[in-house]
Amino acid sequence: MTAISAATQDQPRVVLSARGLGKDFGGFTAVNNVDLDVEHARIHALIGPNGAGKTTVFNLLTKFLQPTRGKITLQGTDITRTPPDKVARMGLVRSFQISAVFPHLTVRENVKVALQRPNGLATQFWLPLSALDRLDARANELIDGLGLAPYRDHRAADLSYGRKRVLEIATTLALDPEVLLLDEPMAGMGQEDVQMVARIIRDVATERAVLMVEHNLNVVADICDHVTVLQRGEIIAQGDYATVSSDPRVRTAYMGTDA
Repeated sequence: MTAISAATQDQPRVVLSARGLGKDFGGFTAVNNVDLDVEHARIHALIGPNGAGKTTVFNLLTKFLQPTRGKITLQGTDITRTPPDKVARMGLVRSFQISAVFPHLTVRENVKVALQRPNGLATQFWLPLSALDRLDARANELIDGLGLAPYRDHRAADLSYGRKRVLEIATTLALDPEVLLLDEPMAGMGQEDVQMVARIIRDVATERAVLMVEHNLNVVADICDHVTVLQRGEIIAQGDYATVSSDPRVRTAYMGTDA
């Protein structure tokens, strides 16, 4: 094997990419000229002060918003004009800032609801309830893998906030995504839950790409392989956490001073 081919094999595989991404709302430019590469088995953080455009970028990547300009590719396929439901079926799945689980269903029932679509059961409403029994094994695998086994038969409404977010991660993993986008997964959590969810995200990223918007910079420093910093809709720094945290532009963006 030549040195060049060995180096190529060692390079991470880009699974989600954006080039020249931009979004205008009337005369206001919310996102401008964003280039982004999200790599397999890596955790990529999108950070920046409030109003920097992070959630808008998320909405553009997942097609909840259509870009004004630029190009988005998922595993080499142009998805710039692809509708969000098709993008999700292609392997790009996101969570939201507000936990989205069914509060009156148990943990296992929530996961089984999510498993219905990839198993072709989402629209087969005429089948008996027992048809969902085939989903038990995979549901239990996801529940056990994310440390939710003690809460398997608990209602989602009775879980702590942190474990509700873990349950939401379980329901997104039920779709077997290639890229998982997490919008502020640590928001509103106590330190114990933050550590738990951070550990789970790290484990999840061993088999897929993770792109996350996160305000907790301690978490970003601890688990993220790559960081992109936005300010006023534009990228001002990229690299590992040590690189971006020492950048004077990033310090100015967060603290209003380069001192």
